[in-house]
Amino acid sequence: MATTIPAIKTDAETRMKKCIEVLKHELMKLRTGRASAQLLDHLRVDYYGSEVPISQVANVSVTDARTITVQPWEKAMVVAVERAIMTSDLGLTPNTAGQVIRIVLPPLTEQRRKELAKVVAHEGENTKVAIRNIRRDANSHCKDLLKAKAITEDEDRKAEEDIQKLTDRFVKEVDVVAKHKEDELMQL
Repeated sequence: MATTIPAIKTDAETRMKKCIEVLKHELMKLRTGRASAQLLDHLRVDYYGSEVPISQVANVSVTDARTITVQPWEKAMVVAVERAIMTSDLGLTPNTAGQVIRIVLPPLTEQRRKELAKVVAHEGENTKVAIRNIRRDANSHCKDLLKAKAITEDEDRKAEEDIQKLTDRFVKEVDVVAKHKEDELMQL
């Protein structure tokens, strides 16, 4: 537990930044109509008994706006990479020609775009809840310092105001990130 108000604020800010990073990472997994190499980042492949990211066994690149090309470095890995893509939650079907795996992203339907927009909103809301929990923890630590008579009531009140400003800043950032992803989804 942090023992000073600046330490509490710094800890809260660090944790809130981490929440934003996690949100961005989660939203990266959502498929938009445009191809992106990051779409496959979370997929893991069985490589001689251990699970490794696809990027460690193959070259992943974007050929055009709707096509991702995966080229495994070893011929034996083609089937494993293909299986990882097919069994993923992305709903993509790989086309294999020799050692090259092509993934053509079908255009998103209007209904699917709306579903994905709801997922984005849900992820954003979960991140806001996490940020508010961090605010609660930080305020609780300040109250503990107040009870221990390590700080005055004025210092506690000022710390709570600063933590609230920090929370508001990060909640706005969540809104910006979610809005950006929704706009990306709604583009044709």
